[in-house]
Amino acid sequence: MSTNPSYSFNLPNDQPVLRVLIVEDDPMMQLGLEQSLMAQPQLEIVGQAEDGYLGVQAALKLKPDLVVMDIGLPRLDGIAATQQIKAALPETHVVMLTSHTTETEVIAALSSGADAYCIKGASVERLLKAIAAAVDGATYLDPQIARRVIDNLKPPATQGNTANLSTRELEVLKLMVEGLSNPEIAERLYLSPNTVKTHVRGIMNKLAVDDRVQAAVVALRSGLV
Repeated sequence: MSTNPSYSFNLPNDQPVLRVLIVEDDPMMQLGLEQSLMAQPQLEIVGQAEDGYLGVQAALKLKPDLVVMDIGLPRLDGIAATQQIKAALPETHVVMLTSHTTETEVIAALSSGADAYCIKGASVERLLKAIAAAVDGATYLDPQIARRVIDNLKPPATQGNTANLSTRELEVLKLMVEGLSNPEIAERLYLSPNTVKTHVRGIMNKLAVDDRVQAAVVALRSGLV
């Protein structure tokens, strides 16, 4: 993994340093992740594990802010490991970094509590965007699979009136679908993060959905973006 020097990775002001646990069984991938993430001053690698079982044990001991998790792990797969970690440590964010790309695996990972889903081989900038989105409370899907997965997700039982969205809310919604975090949306639209959060809440209320993934489903199915 190589980092683009022009890419600026910033966490919210109330999250100065993010303590990260890496759960990956490929030694070369593990080394590459460690080097790439350690290059970011706001990230601190606090531990590594080679299988899902050890990953759960390390998480319970270290209580990291974030876990970067593979799916195809020995002894205990990453989806089951994520489920156990989130059950014990609901405030810990989990970013899946894997070569698995089927809709079933992605939906299973998100159902287990994963906050973001990245594909191996993507740039480190994409992983950093996923991390920032997860910490910001967003759900991030790698652009390589996002539309294919969203097209196969069941839409919410009740959908609000999409015509009620303002022009600004539509702009925010489009960037939500692209996987941008609230700070990134704020920067793109020259708004404050608090204003973006207000718009996101308004969008979800008007669309009668509970989270950003459902909002993206409604947006794509309704042709809003």
